[in-house]
Amino acid sequence: MQGLLLLDKPEGITSYGAVSAVKRAAGEKRVGHTGTLDPMATGVLPVLIGRATALSGLMTDADKRYKAKIRLGITTSTDDITGEVENRRDVNIKSGELQTALQRFTGKLMQTPPMYCAVKKDGVRMYKLAREGKKADIPARQVEIFSIDLLSDLDSNFEFEINAHVSKGTYIRSLARDIGEFLGTGAALSGLRRTYASGFDISQCCSLEEIQSSTVSDFIISEENAVLHFRPINVTYKQAERFCHGGQLGFDRISASDISENELFRIKYGRELIGIGFADCERRQIGIKCILNYV
Repeated sequence: MQGLLLLDKPEGITSYGAVSAVKRAAGEKRVGHTGTLDPMATGVLPVLIGRATALSGLMTDADKRYKAKIRLGITTSTDDITGEVENRRDVNIKSGELQTALQRFTGKLMQTPPMYCAVKKDGVRMYKLAREGKKADIPARQVEIFSIDLLSDLDSNFEFEINAHVSKGTYIRSLARDIGEFLGTGAALSGLRRTYASGFDISQCCSLEEIQSSTVSDFIISEENAVLHFRPINVTYKQAERFCHGGQLGFDRISASDISENELFRIKYGRELIGIGFADCERRQIGIKCILNYV
């Protein structure tokens, strides 16, 4: 079994747990995901199956969209409500202050990831250090918040909801924390749903309940959908056979121009995606990045 499955990850399980369920249903050992979601988060989780797992590092990861709930008045160890409450503050927010705060956090800005994150410090994941009670300085990095829309005003629990369109590497937990600091109330993320990632919308996803051994194949689509951002090169049968057996393709025999060094291409024979090739401009040939299907 091979291809791409777009999963709407449910709340309460890890991304690894969701992948394990797909692995059991598909009866395939090679299954992986892109774009980890925290256990409390739901939403778009692309899952690659079989030889398609070779594409895991090649999928577009430029921007994401989230629907998030933020609770004012508390700060926690994890910057979300799953962590230990470290501080409580009064909330006296006037009309319009939320909008002002959201505008303050749009555009390019420096953001510090939360302590509980997968960022490495001296080769160790930050969340591992945090679980051991150790603290370390995490360098801030530039991210971009393309837009934030306020979906609901403060409710009786001092929660509000937003839609956020953000760049790669943006932590919504950090965004919630920083909004709370700006307002002087503190804040923690209380709900998160990823609605768009890797070029896929939540409307394209299936639920984990729908994935059974008898139905999983109904939800698997071509792995080519994961790499449509690469230009295609259509080859002859002999060229496809050569590529599948480890041979390079000369620039003078392919239908592509304005090629950049290390540019990646979809190598296709007819409607079949053979694999991914990369440009070696010095040798004027397309080398093999990975092979997905054989002729």
